Amino acid sequence: MAAIEGAGQQVRAEVEVRLCQGLDELNACVAVQKEVWDFSDYDLIPLRLFVVAEKIGGQVIGAFDAGELVGFAMSIPGARDGRAYLHSHMLAVRESYRNAGIGRRLKLFQREDALARRFELIEWTFDPLEIKNAWLNIERLGAIARRYNLNQYGISSSPLQGGLPTDRLVAEWWLRSERVESLLKTGKRPPVRAEMSIAVPAEIYTWKAVPQHRPKAEQVQARNREQFLDAFSRGLAVFGYERDAIGNGTFLLGKWEEGGVSP
Repeated sequence: MAAIEGAGQQVRAEVEVRLCQGLDELNACVAVQKEVWDFSDYDLIPLRLFVVAEKIGGQVIGAFDAGELVGFAMSIPGARDGRAYLHSHMLAVRESYRNAGIGRRLKLFQREDALARRFELIEWTFDPLEIKNAWLNIERLGAIARRYNLNQYGISSSPLQGGLPTDRLVAEWWLRSERVESLLKTGKRPPVRAEMSIAVPAEIYTWKAVPQHRPKAEQVQARNREQFLDAFSRGLAVFGYERDAIGNGTFLLGKWEEGGVSP
C-alpha cells in the first residue's frame, strides 16, 4: 500500500531519512497515515502495530523536515517457502512533499537496512490502477510482479480507492538481483521482450473520484484483472512500465525465465 509520487523531479535534500525512534515519532506516523488516506478509524493502522513492527524485526522509517515527520515506510517480517523477507505494508508522503523523490529515498533506505540484516527480498502490494506508483515501483526501483490479489482488503474507507474493490499487484523487489543493481546504478531497467501489455488510461483518477464516472473505472479494473490473472497463469510477469505524453500507463509483461531475476 502506498501513497507516494511519480519519478520525483527534484529531491528535497534537507529532508532526513532515518529509522523512527520512540512513541512520539510512531504516533506521528499514525497521524500522517490518517492525513494521506483519510481512513475511518475502522481501517486505520493503530500505533500498536507500528510498535510491534519495530520490535519483531520490521522497519519503521521516517522522512523528517526540520524534525517534523513528512513521510514514512513501515514493514513487517514474513516467510514463504522457507525464505524470510520483509513485507512493506505502508508508505506515505504528505501531499506538499510529493513529486520530490522522497518516496524513492524511503524505499532505498529500506533496501539498505534490509541488506544490512541479510534480507534479499522486500514485497509490497499496490493498486494496478495507480499509474504514478506503478511507474515508481517498476521503472524507478526495479520491482517485478507476477501475483494478483482480488479485493485484498475489502472495500476501503479511503476516498483514494473510489469505492472499487482493493485489487492489488504484489511487487517483488529482489534486492541483490542483477536487474535491481543495474537499474539503481544506471537509472535504466533491462530491456523487456514484451509478449503482452496491459493499459491504464490517464483518466482513471477522475473516473474513480467522480461517482457518475465510476462505472468506467470499474470496467477498466475488471478488464485488467482478467488480463493479469490470465497472463500470470501462463508464466508471464511484469518487467516494465511505460507512460506516454498524456499520462496513460502501460504494463509490459514477459516470460518469467527471461526477466533477469534470480530468486
